[in-house]
Amino acid sequence: MKAYLRTILTDALQRAGYPAPPDVTVERPRQEGHGDLTTNVAMVAAKSLGKKPRALADEIVAHLSADPAMVARVEVAGPGFINVTFTDAFFRRQLQELLRAGSAFGRSSLGNGRRVQVEFVSANPTGPLTVGHGRGAVFGDTVSRLLEWTGHNVEREYYFNNAGRQMRILGDSVRLRYLELLGDTIEFPPDYYQGEYIKDIARHVLERHGESMRSEPAEGLFKSAAEEEIFADIRATLTNLGITFASYYNEHSLYTDGKITAVVEALKERGLTYEQDGALWFKASALGNEKDKVIIKSSGEPTYRLPDIAYHVEKFRRGYDLMIDIFGADHIATYPDVLVALKAMGFDATRVKVLIHQFVTIMMGNEVVKMSTRKANFITLDELAADVGTDAVRYFFIMRTVSSHLNFDIALARQKSDENPVYYVQYAHARISSILRFAEKEGTVVEDGAGEIDLLTTPEELVLIRRLLQFPETVESCAMTHEPHRLADYLHDVAGTFHVFYHHHRVVTSDERLTAARLALVRAVQIVLRNGFSILGISAPEQM
Repeated sequence: MKAYLRTILTDALQRAGYPAPPDVTVERPRQEGHGDLTTNVAMVAAKSLGKKPRALADEIVAHLSADPAMVARVEVAGPGFINVTFTDAFFRRQLQELLRAGSAFGRSSLGNGRRVQVEFVSANPTGPLTVGHGRGAVFGDTVSRLLEWTGHNVEREYYFNNAGRQMRILGDSVRLRYLELLGDTIEFPPDYYQGEYIKDIARHVLERHGESMRSEPAEGLFKSAAEEEIFADIRATLTNLGITFASYYNEHSLYTDGKITAVVEALKERGLTYEQDGALWFKASALGNEKDKVIIKSSGEPTYRLPDIAYHVEKFRRGYDLMIDIFGADHIATYPDVLVALKAMGFDATRVKVLIHQFVTIMMGNEVVKMSTRKANFITLDELAADVGTDAVRYFFIMRTVSSHLNFDIALARQKSDENPVYYVQYAHARISSILRFAEKEGTVVEDGAGEIDLLTTPEELVLIRRLLQFPETVESCAMTHEPHRLADYLHDVAGTFHVFYHHHRVVTSDERLTAARLALVRAVQIVLRNGFSILGISAPEQM
């Protein structure tokens, strides 16, 4: 619809002797009764043409060559909006296109094969993935799926570090638990990793090596055993949620390959560093940021900013058209320094898109669960998925904008009722599957109804058709804005609109032609739900 309207608007301007604006904005009206689509093209073009917006809108409408089989009404409203209402016949014809497209409905070539890297999760291998990691994991994967549906070439990457102080503590935590298993009396430091998973790793070391590891240093086999087991656990958790990565990038390689040193030298050459109190500072304030920041501490250890800059330089060298970084809210103060450093070094920082997700709070009754990986006081993603199911985990993490905090209501996620949003949308799909099974049992051919859809004339049928046809533009919009929660909202709306239709109308009736038409309609609903579920990474149950 939008493409057709842009075409006839551009043609109308040319007929009137005016050039079309470079970007003709077409969108859905915010209020019912203002047509199916509206455009502000007259208000955008009026100033440069020396015309009054409403007068220009009237002139455009007068030159509009719209197919009466497609466009029922064109009206000028307010200061110069042009509102367009399409015919019911047009929507029914589009419904036939939906049925023909099937599993491809909603896919597009909008991205034109642009290479996009999406980096997300990126947790260091110090413990199992918790619900705190889950929101970023599901969000990153869903953004990736949206981009793939819109014709982008997407590469998912996991960035991690297996060196440094936290990994040394991890290795020593395993070593001490190993010595405990050997019968030694150990005073376990309170700031070490406390979880049962540490004891499990120590037990596996004992099973493989016996008592031969008494003198093994923490950073030797103990650390490597911990890293190996924890990373295997992380991969299994992500796989269980339907998330896989094209690559895992180790931060430590930035040091061994000289990329950290290269960044320091590049910043020094540009006069963007200075030494103070034994530390090396980055002149971020000279580039518009609020304060200068330490990039190498007086101890000689880099801060997070330095390897992050080097990592992004490496991303640019790999030739991506767009790099999407998905971070938790604890990174909000770091990434602006990375971006200005990249720009100062000659890179196009606009090709880096940073998406910040806010924290997740797990509610147990009326109590908030306090979580700490170090103290092992946390709910793992595996535990959450085992409790409420992977579909609920994915849907609940994606159904709110990531810019707001999320309370994950476990009690709600467990419910098998319409109050549970994922149950509500999946039940619509299951209900349709039940209708189609019943139709087949009654001897009705459910695949041959597209030719009868002119019989779909009731308000509930026409509203449902219109809602279904919004799917492709919803997918494109969510992909371009990186806002998958709006797709969840849309699918919930589709399910609700279907339930209203089903409440008012029987699908399988004594009228064979009407039955065929309504079966075609519910198959279209099923297609949209399935395709939407595929993007969200949830299942499409046949029965519930």
